Amino acid sequence: YTATDPGTSDPGLPGEYPYTRGIHRSGYRGRLWTMRQFAGFGSAEQTNARYKYLLANGQTGLSVAFDMPTLMGQDSDEPTSRGEIGHCGVAVDSLADMETLFEGIPLDQVTTSMTINSPAAILLAMYLVVAEKQGVSWDTVGGTLQNDILKEFIAQKEYIFPPGPSMRLVVDTIEFCAREVPKWNTVSVSGYHIREAGSTAVQELAFTLADGFAYVDAAIERGMDIDDFAPRLSFFFDAHIDFFEEIAKFRAARRIWARHLRERYGAKDERSWKLRFHTQTAGVSLTAQQPELNIARTAVEALAAVLGGTQSLHTNAMDEVLALPTDRSARIALRTQQLIAAETGVANTVDPFGGSYFMESLTQQLEDGAEEYFRRIEEIGGVIPAIEEGFFQQEIADASFRYQAELEQKKRVVVGVNDYKGGNDDDELEILRISNEVEAAQVARVRSLRASRDGARASKALEQLRRAAGSTRHNLMPQLIDCARAYCTEGEMMGAMIEAFGLYTEKAII
Repeated sequence: YTATDPGTSDPGLPGEYPYTRGIHRSGYRGRLWTMRQFAGFGSAEQTNARYKYLLANGQTGLSVAFDMPTLMGQDSDEPTSRGEIGHCGVAVDSLADMETLFEGIPLDQVTTSMTINSPAAILLAMYLVVAEKQGVSWDTVGGTLQNDILKEFIAQKEYIFPPGPSMRLVVDTIEFCAREVPKWNTVSVSGYHIREAGSTAVQELAFTLADGFAYVDAAIERGMDIDDFAPRLSFFFDAHIDFFEEIAKFRAARRIWARHLRERYGAKDERSWKLRFHTQTAGVSLTAQQPELNIARTAVEALAAVLGGTQSLHTNAMDEVLALPTDRSARIALRTQQLIAAETGVANTVDPFGGSYFMESLTQQLEDGAEEYFRRIEEIGGVIPAIEEGFFQQEIADASFRYQAELEQKKRVVVGVNDYKGGNDDDELEILRISNEVEAAQVARVRSLRASRDGARASKALEQLRRAAGSTRHNLMPQLIDCARAYCTEGEMMGAMIEAFGLYTEKAII
């Protein structure tokens, strides 16, 4: 690589448009990234204890993992929830669970990220009522709601409503928080799940930013001014194992977003141009074989995220390929971030790769690939028509097939899986197991809540939500907050909206 390669012209300074080298002039010399470990398992009481443990060990922000029934908008006592309660995250059925989850944690002193999508507006409503009960003003509450429904249709498949009403709910949260919760990031546009589904780095970059532009379009169509909401949009990327490619991906993402927001959408506020993002190391890169090697994989991926300029970071634990992390493995994962920050010296220089012929050329290559995907998506008619045609799904499936073929032909080596396999018979790790007692207790808890709450108040709140959902004139956040205050369950609120919106079934892609 030399100065003659594409993209190797002066990349500018950190903190200056188009932010290729970072959105802050001083990088981590001014402030370290937020160490935000994703956590949640079993009951709200158990997860509350894990949060306090992580905070006591130096974590600087909370990130909530919900269990599958909660992610799918159903209560723990539904027959289809059996066997899943508390297993991939914490069970939250109502405001009572959310109150327990954050007991003793002042919501004006921590920021919280919540990984939730179809029921995102419901969980946000519960969180705001917890803050209200703590005496915390909503205008001081900070955090992030994943709330990225488009990537559910593209990759993760935890959708409930059709695309139209799903987008309505997302815009409702954007509009409501712009007015009432100004420090809240209303959508974390997520490439992480797209990459975990098998996409390439270019696809992750392109599909994620295309989704971001679709949310901008929808909010503008609602009548909002772009500078009233764009500064509170954030992003969530995967840090995969190809070290240099990942750094280039993060640099290209900032540049693309800045250019489109300023030139295409006419945003005037610099904050609208600045792409802010959280990163999680690649779960799909972890291996069940020789799982201790996952500590090294995670360290390399975390370093790429830091050198790429992430604003917050989650480092995966070595045992997450097998189960939710134990206290010990979660601590090692957190300590990995702290080691990078305290011992390596990489935070002392704002952008050590800036001006590298190789890195600048690779950044340009990823940007060009993303722009070509934007062109193809536009030809189809936009993100939602492309989802309905199966465009994204087919592209990811093809990329995943190519990757698997490379593994089987040993064109790509994964240590301990298709080469260097000695030691795979080592003793198994001790993993975290969720007791069946958690399920029984959570089912009893939600049934007891329904029996003890003010039933008339809950019924009235649900009826008002049902009527508002049936009309396109209403922002549904006020009704959802009233339902949360009345201790309506998540499943009841989802049921009221399903009556108005219906359910979505994806067209099969072969």
